[in-house]
Amino acid sequence: MIARRFVLVAALLLVGFASPALAGEAQVAVAANFTEPAKEIAAAFEKATAHKAVLSFGSSGQFYAQMAHGAPYEVFLSADADRPRKAEQDGLAVPGTRFTYAVGRLVLFSRTPGLVDPAGAVLKAGRFAHIAIADPAAAPYGVAAIQTMQKLGVHEALKPKIVQGASITQAYQFVATGAAELGFVALSQLVNEPGGSRWVVPTADHAAIDQQAVLLFTGAKNPVAKAFLAFLKGPQAVAIIKRYGYEVR
Repeated sequence: MIARRFVLVAALLLVGFASPALAGEAQVAVAANFTEPAKEIAAAFEKATAHKAVLSFGSSGQFYAQMAHGAPYEVFLSADADRPRKAEQDGLAVPGTRFTYAVGRLVLFSRTPGLVDPAGAVLKAGRFAHIAIADPAAAPYGVAAIQTMQKLGVHEALKPKIVQGASITQAYQFVATGAAELGFVALSQLVNEPGGSRWVVPTADHAAIDQQAVLLFTGAKNPVAKAFLAFLKGPQAVAIIKRYGYEVR
């Protein structure tokens, strides 16, 4: 009996020492709008698996350019569907691994209470000096902002007032610091921002912001990269994604 207990304890000790050695990492490029939920998901992933998702944040366009030049990202969480699709077409991503992990919502936001009305009429009034958007060449939220202004017939009039951030994070910073009185940001950025004034833009006013993930060929042989994508589809991650104002299909 004592011998059997000794063997059992020894086996448990070996498992305990071996587990950290078996833990691995995956390099994940994450669209800037998904920064906070990605951090929570990565923490939950590490707690559940002991594996670590090493996150890098930026605009989807910048990430694609980096990947095309050999950047060692293994998983790509884009803010759109076009770049993951292009990654497949250009031989950068593993076919059949692409999926929509979140659908983003665009918001016109100001730190000033009452400036932005619930219908976005402030855009037609134009009583402001600067409006911030993400660079439409690099960020899908910037494209959606332009489309919204065009739909409302105010884009040409507001062109001189537009200030562009390299990513949706910088667009939000312009508004947060007062460099722009208002701006188009992601709903996920305002989850912990109770003040100010805002207009959640109707989805009919711009193309759907389908945010897709894909496994890159650099991570094709990394089981941690595959495990992270599987975790992203799971109930824990989905609950986090929804809490940040995204829709999940």
